Amino acid sequence: MKVILLGELRGKGGEGDIVDVAQGFAENFLFPNKIAQPATPGNIKQLEERRHNIEKREAERIASAEATKAALDGKSVTVDAKIGEEGQLFGSVTPAQIAEAIQAQLGVEVDRKRVGRGNNIKTSGKHAVEVNLYREISATVNVLVGVTEEEIVEEEAEAVETEEAVEAETAEVAE
Repeated sequence: MKVILLGELRGKGGEGDIVDVAQGFAENFLFPNKIAQPATPGNIKQLEERRHNIEKREAERIASAEATKAALDGKSVTVDAKIGEEGQLFGSVTPAQIAEAIQAQLGVEVDRKRVGRGNNIKTSGKHAVEVNLYREISATVNVLVGVTEEEIVEEEAEAVETEEAVEAETAEVAE
């Protein structure tokens, strides 16, 4: 069944797109929730008349998503969690906790449903989490769990020093 989307539908398209969906999905979910309308000749004609306004809103959404990406990309947020033996967490850090930390520490409001669609964080340390802002626009935020930025820098410096020492020993043995 062909429908006209009235808003963004993840995996299908955005406002004004004409997509093909199952009839039951359209009648039981899309139409009652006012996410889509049937693609009748009259509705398609109305869509063409509204196309300019839709394109203007789409440009605003993309500009907003790009601005949010600039504010988030590469930044770090700290999430407090109870940590047990060997860096394992009691429970996990959820997308909702990450969204709250971004709001509190960076001042950017992010919907929890758009945060890290992968596995929950269950260990301490630094984790890169992707935040889907709009369609293909996404930002990567570093989530620090049970550690600080300074501790991460120190660990990375120690790892580099250890690696250099191993390379030096290997060079001495080779000579």
